[in-house]
Amino acid sequence: MEDSKTPTHAERQDGDRTTVRNVKNVALADANAKQQPSLLTRRMFMLYGCLLVATFNSCINGYDGSLMGSINSYQQYREYFGFPLTGGTPSTGIVYAIYTIGNLAGSFAAGPACDTFGRRYGMFIGSLVVVIGAIIQATCHNLGGFMAGRFILGVGVAIASSAGPAYVSEMAHPTFRGGMTAVYNTFYFVGAIPGTFVPYGTSIISGTNSWRIPVWVQMVFSGLVVVFSLFLPETPRWLMANDRHEQALNVMAKYHGEGDRNSPIVQLEYREMMEDISMTGSDKRWWDYRELVNSPEVRYRSMLVVAVGFFGQWSGNGPISYYYPQMLAGAGITSNHTQLLLQGLQSVVQFLGAVFGASQTDRWGRRPQLLVATGFIVFFFVLITALNATNITLVDGVQTAKNPHQAKAEIAIIFLFAFTFSVGWTPLQGLYPVECLRYESRAKGMGMYNFWVNIAGFYNTFVTGIAFTGAGWKYYFLFIFWDILEFTFIYFLFVETKGRTLEELSDIFRGKNRVKRSLQKTEVVVHGDEGVTEILGEKGPVVESV
Repeated sequence: MEDSKTPTHAERQDGDRTTVRNVKNVALADANAKQQPSLLTRRMFMLYGCLLVATFNSCINGYDGSLMGSINSYQQYREYFGFPLTGGTPSTGIVYAIYTIGNLAGSFAAGPACDTFGRRYGMFIGSLVVVIGAIIQATCHNLGGFMAGRFILGVGVAIASSAGPAYVSEMAHPTFRGGMTAVYNTFYFVGAIPGTFVPYGTSIISGTNSWRIPVWVQMVFSGLVVVFSLFLPETPRWLMANDRHEQALNVMAKYHGEGDRNSPIVQLEYREMMEDISMTGSDKRWWDYRELVNSPEVRYRSMLVVAVGFFGQWSGNGPISYYYPQMLAGAGITSNHTQLLLQGLQSVVQFLGAVFGASQTDRWGRRPQLLVATGFIVFFFVLITALNATNITLVDGVQTAKNPHQAKAEIAIIFLFAFTFSVGWTPLQGLYPVECLRYESRAKGMGMYNFWVNIAGFYNTFVTGIAFTGAGWKYYFLFIFWDILEFTFIYFLFVETKGRTLEELSDIFRGKNRVKRSLQKTEVVVHGDEGVTEILGEKGPVVESV
């Protein structure tokens, strides 16, 4: 009797089923080859339904961002609360600030809410608070009541905005985690678009209903989360961390394994969670934030999370349109109704860019996506600076655009900038921070992320106008240099998270040369549904491939 041996890939007869691949995670590549997951199965569509409910949390934030910018221009709104009909005042500024203060306060409640009660209850609590805040705003009879509603709304949005991405990333299928989680932040524009067009439609109504109706509509997305979130399954990682292994396996089998608890992907996830998730971690102690700073590994993770928070706010996506009103006037567009329409169209352009970026993030990788987008952002800022330097002039003490053709060119560049930022940054603002955080610190880490996002946003709201008043268009030079700094920081310090499970990323963050290790791939032989049959060796990143 002859000894049998397993043939190598070169000896196989059915070589058309054999491929040589460069992969980040050998175990995941093996499980994917054996299971061959599809995006178009019945159970996958059930998963989409769960993730859709969670992404409505992003709509809540998007709607409010566009809503206040729109109704703040209403004569009916300004007259009711006694604001001047044109320009800003400390009173109008504090209406914006009180929401940010509520966000900052809510950031500290987000982690305990999500860790103690679960991700879905975190979404429920946050959205319920948003509903309460919206009701107070819509029914108020004075500025104090409106501001109280804004504060409460800010608290709720902070909790919901921390729970939502954590739920999506932990529930997403590991094979398609990048695209599924990146979609979360694109839904900001699903909220922002009606947040512009609803006020656009109600602006012609006389009386307070012109702004009360858009405020009532604010309850739609949060109401959907309140109604449906408690019918969602809890995330497997939260269940594992709370010693409910059987339930975790059932959830993974249903949504990741086509109902099979023994499917390769489910078993891989279960093993990795058993090794990486602690049942006595800091997520069980609501007051314990040491997990964010108590070792070089977690300090590096926290550094990246905070960096994304600041970079996403300070890349210049707000200041680039500071002279937008002057450009519109210079182009002959003076109607507030038409300006609201253009604002809505810009949100549509941004949404299309964000969806495109989310759909490609697992193909491009996180680093190339951010680097290319940031490079284009620098280029657009150079163009905007040049156009403003040659086109903005003072006429009777008012800044005015001299050349209508240059004004139209700048409007076009602002739209291109918005599209580029949305392709590169918008999807990853919800994806990259949750990938960088360990399970035990994910909820508190997302609370920390929202805290610093709001600090950065607070600066944008209150410093930008002062800076432009003092420095004029020269203030754009700061953003050119800042975005170059961002590009450098991303290149040297951002790890690549594409193609790895959330648990496997721990190996990257624990070691040295984190960026280099995150870019390394292993060459393997995959033979049909047998999975990985041979490991050929590691390949270092000589040139980064997309």
